[in-house]
Amino acid sequence: MFEYRQVLVRMRQGDSDRDIARGGLMGRKKLTTVRREALALGWLDPAQPLPDDATIAGVFGRTPHLPHTCVSTVEPFREQVSKWAAAGVQGTTIHAALQRNHGYTGGYDSVKRMLWRLAAERGVPATTILDFEIADAAQVDFGAGPVLTVNGMSLKTWIFVMTLCWSRHQYAEVVLDQTVETWLACHRRAFEWFGGCPNRIIIDNAKCAIIKACRYDPAAQRSYAGLAEGYGFRIDACPPRDPQKKGIVESGVKYIKKSFVPLREFRDQADANRQLREWVMQEAGTRTHGTTQEQPLMRFTIEKPLLMPLPDVPPVLSVWEDVKLHRDGHVVYRYARYSAPYALVGKQLWLKATDTVIQLFHRHELVATHPRQPRGGRHTVRDHQPPEAQAWLEHDPQWCLARAKEIGPSCHGVILALFNDAVLINLRGAQGIVRLHRKVGDQRLEAACARALAFNSPKYSTVKGILDKGLESEALPQPAAANANTYLSGGRFGRDLHSLMIH
Repeated sequence: MFEYRQVLVRMRQGDSDRDIARGGLMGRKKLTTVRREALALGWLDPAQPLPDDATIAGVFGRTPHLPHTCVSTVEPFREQVSKWAAAGVQGTTIHAALQRNHGYTGGYDSVKRMLWRLAAERGVPATTILDFEIADAAQVDFGAGPVLTVNGMSLKTWIFVMTLCWSRHQYAEVVLDQTVETWLACHRRAFEWFGGCPNRIIIDNAKCAIIKACRYDPAAQRSYAGLAEGYGFRIDACPPRDPQKKGIVESGVKYIKKSFVPLREFRDQADANRQLREWVMQEAGTRTHGTTQEQPLMRFTIEKPLLMPLPDVPPVLSVWEDVKLHRDGHVVYRYARYSAPYALVGKQLWLKATDTVIQLFHRHELVATHPRQPRGGRHTVRDHQPPEAQAWLEHDPQWCLARAKEIGPSCHGVILALFNDAVLINLRGAQGIVRLHRKVGDQRLEAACARALAFNSPKYSTVKGILDKGLESEALPQPAAANANTYLSGGRFGRDLHSLMIH
């Protein structure tokens, strides 16, 4: 409208279309149209005031509300294309799908123009600038880090970044993973770097921090909630798919990736972190920030005294995980196994892991404590095993021999004979014979073992059969009794025809 008003003013002053076109305001063909309309409306009379912009726009302005004279070839598929575009499908994929599924024969440029029109119809959502009080908040995020080459192997890394929202001073660290342990440890080192803790930490919905992403009712990871309680900060999770809510740290991550990472060489992780700390203090912290127009370190000198003080004793970094007690009586955590009472087999337990200790809870009751094991390790408490397993583990050959010796020499002889077998181990048979004393007593068991030796049958089934039939009280054949010591010494016992016929 400014250009139209300038043209009308010059026409009212008597300038020709040639002179006006020479000034670059408008072409001669368009000036002819403007002069014709202005004369018809009486706008070139110097005695009359110029019309306002709305009136001029009504005559010369564009009319976007008028329908297009050319209908796009994509128009029949507008609704489907709109759904795909809203879902984030790129234009080339939409064009290929139209050709493949709908027989579309138009070009990609038609699809691209349709996407532009749809975007214009949707409009650009308006946002607002978030203001933060001093020492109120910090934002946290991970970004892709440099690839390290260690011993000929390439290691992918990430960069943990925590930025104070008011001063823009930041803590950054190169890490090898995004596990809960790394997440918690980086928070502790960041608070120690700042010398204090902000009131709240703004994060996205990373799995190491949030187990349920929700706009209204997010659920924090139990380990992270424990850390927040220990340091006194509150967790402020961004709504799902809305990273602009933590745009300060997002910009900080991009700044590190573009300014620090390129054109640098790193020997290992420690060297990368050393260079990163120097860069934060010497370059990033001393630059004039584009938003605050002040140096982050200068503003940090004001913010630091207002941060929450750190606790005298740092809270223990502990990771909580929901685990299941398997049939073997063990849970698995970080490829190591830990036992729990056998009565809880099949139930879900809470596992609390620190750097040195593993604790297991059932319904908030502590049921087991173990020293932390390396990958592939196992720690088993014998009392956690079922009674049968405990008996098997505790009643070894030495226990069986010692207990048999207490019962009597014949029982001891039977157990020795079982363990002297060159083919079978016979541990369960020996345990079974020794346990028979609970039912029949030492005297009957000793007599039954003596009879089994007399008949050269030192077996559990023989001793058990003698006791069941009550044969232990019968007299032993003399030759068998006379040669019992010979059997125990390893010789072979033989009986005469008379004893065979009797028994």
